[in-house]
Amino acid sequence: MEEQKEQQNNQAPTEANKPQGNDQPADTKKIWGIVGYIFPILFFVPLIMDDLKTNAYSKFHANQQFVLLLFAVAVNVIGGVIPILGWFIILPIGSIILIVLAIIGVINASKERIKPLPIIGGIHLIK
Repeated sequence: MEEQKEQQNNQAPTEANKPQGNDQPADTKKIWGIVGYIFPILFFVPLIMDDLKTNAYSKFHANQQFVLLLFAVAVNVIGGVIPILGWFIILPIGSIILIVLAIIGVINASKERIKPLPIIGGIHLIK
């Protein structure tokens, strides 16, 4: 009897006992969530895909990616325009912050968390 229970516990999951998601495979959501943090210019892709544009997870991460993109543009413009202070303080520190925020975003997207990024996470531009 115990041997049968062990065999049942060690079996691979079947279609009947696999976890059920909402209507979109998690892989597609995760992939676009991760890609958008690596290349923030692609934030809009989940917003135009029919199967993702109504998904709260995709919208949340698209918003975070868009804000990250705007922050990157601001850091580069301000850091590039202001001599000395911008070149040696704003650009390097801002770039480090951008990289750290992107890494945090990738981790959150890969774990399917809806958790705002530090510093810029409270800004909501996409609803």
